[in-house]
Amino acid sequence: MIRQLVIPNYTNQLTPVFARHETFAPRFGWLKKGFDAVSEAKSSDFFLRDDAHISLGVGKNMAKSIRYWCRAFKLIDDKGTTEFGDQLLGEYGYDPYLEDPNSLWLLHWHLLKSDCLATAWYFTFFEFRKVEFKADESLFFDLRAFCETTFDSRIAESSLKKDTSCLVRMYLSQNDHKRLNEDNLDSPFSELNLLGRVGTNLAFNVGRKPNLSPEILVAVCLDYAEMISPNTQTIALNRLLYEVGSPGMAFKITASVLCDAIAHVSQYHKNIVLADSANILQMSFQGGAGTLSKRLLNHYYNSSHA
Repeated sequence: MIRQLVIPNYTNQLTPVFARHETFAPRFGWLKKGFDAVSEAKSSDFFLRDDAHISLGVGKNMAKSIRYWCRAFKLIDDKGTTEFGDQLLGEYGYDPYLEDPNSLWLLHWHLLKSDCLATAWYFTFFEFRKVEFKADESLFFDLRAFCETTFDSRIAESSLKKDTSCLVRMYLSQNDHKRLNEDNLDSPFSELNLLGRVGTNLAFNVGRKPNLSPEILVAVCLDYAEMISPNTQTIALNRLLYEVGSPGMAFKITASVLCDAIAHVSQYHKNIVLADSANILQMSFQGGAGTLSKRLLNHYYNSSHA
């Protein structure tokens, strides 16, 4: 059974995908390397070649991991490179070498959004409601319970443990690692500072994200609005912040952060405003949400990378 998470006019199919990363969190350079290989081959069949790992200059397990992460981040699919992959990492892409932390936020969003191929990540950011936790206890036990009630097939506990371990290594701030090693240093997503430590526990860092620009945040919110209701012209801030699958849950931000971002963008983009309707705060916009999202991305990258 595939679980259907139904929001008005939006269905997210959650497919059980576990432990395909070969225990490796995505490393610096891996996504670009995998994307370029598929782009040059003009087919994702590149990864099926016996010498794919040699061409990539990594071990066989690492090559499998690169393939998984490129697919999970929606940079490639069965046909080859995706529109998002070309837009971000292509020859004339926004940020081919991922030098801007905002590109990592975009990738984080695309990892979690429908259709998500990283079920443990989906659960952790969208379904798991604890702020402080232990990865090998609370997070693991709650993930196991979620899987038992969501999927017909039983998920091996070893796979769940590999996923929770990989997720923590991927996002835990380097300053909060008990011991720095190659795996810790090679995960660019630790720059997002989404996970930290409180004593012996792990905790989500909820609030303002210094390396997340208002344009990227609002662009992602518009992308979400396009997914859940393509013809909408408004969306309540509560939905953007707290709904399962929302940017607020993915980025662990507060209402003030989102309000500030919308207010900043509205100063130069008059089609996007923060509105109050019957004491309900909303983001209101004129024009297709998907089109506006792309315009904001173009504006941000063209102005900041000029």
